Amino acid sequence: MSRNFGETLGQRLHAEHRPVLLARALPQTDVAIAEVRSETPTGQRSDPLPGADTFVVAVQLRDFPVHEWWEDGRRAPITALNAGQTTLYDLKRDPRFLINNPFHSIHVELPRALLDAMADESGARRVSNLEYVPGAGIDDPILMHLALALRPVFSHAEQASRLFVDYIARAIATHVVATYGGVSEPRVRAGGGLAPWQVRRAAELVDAHLDGNLTMVQLAHHCGLSTSYFTRAFKKTTGVTPHRWLMQKRVERAVRLLSESAMPLADVALACGFANQSHFTRVFATAIGCPPREWRRRLTSK
Repeated sequence: MSRNFGETLGQRLHAEHRPVLLARALPQTDVAIAEVRSETPTGQRSDPLPGADTFVVAVQLRDFPVHEWWEDGRRAPITALNAGQTTLYDLKRDPRFLINNPFHSIHVELPRALLDAMADESGARRVSNLEYVPGAGIDDPILMHLALALRPVFSHAEQASRLFVDYIARAIATHVVATYGGVSEPRVRAGGGLAPWQVRRAAELVDAHLDGNLTMVQLAHHCGLSTSYFTRAFKKTTGVTPHRWLMQKRVERAVRLLSESAMPLADVALACGFANQSHFTRVFATAIGCPPREWRRRLTSK
């Protein structure tokens, strides 16, 4: 939902003040951060929010003395929220609260896709649910201070560093996964190889960049490792160096293109990321046992 989440949240809570920040906690993963404030309580329950597969972190900036909360139509025990406390909620559970007091809070959108990516990046299992008591405030100084760091940004968005906002959003997501997602697995496997998520991430990156220049530094970075450690761990896990594995993947794509299209060999070489046709021919012949032109001829003559 991204920005739509922040705008919709402010509308459904009937907030008079509702600026929205957009952060990118991970590549291609936008996160909306909304500040909502109201001095005129309606005395009614909040309107329903879209039932997306998304959790939300809400940090209270003002005391809310009588907090009446519902999830899935069931009323939670009445509590009192103090400024600085955090509440968690799941949009799939139709969260509502009674707007019976003035309120001021910062809400951070945590889509399922983001939590999965954060768990993968840390080498932990993916989160099924967050552990929280519906409607109850949590004393979490880390989330409180991260949210407070964003307060000036809402007032002076034009002066804010996008990198700073992205960093805070990523820090919040990482902390929530580690603290409320019930995960604590180590980042690196004890045997010195790559964790399954790291192998999967490397494969995804290689497949997406076969026709481009993917560096070892980039691969290692996305797996959360130094370049030297990644190279050793990769060979220990797969039996081949990252470079040889990349060449194998390029040959596999070349085989598909040669068998499924009439694309000229020079174009096949370019599409598969080889430096030129000569380089393509040499690598292909070493891997398959014959040059690509002969391999295609044998295939079509069958």
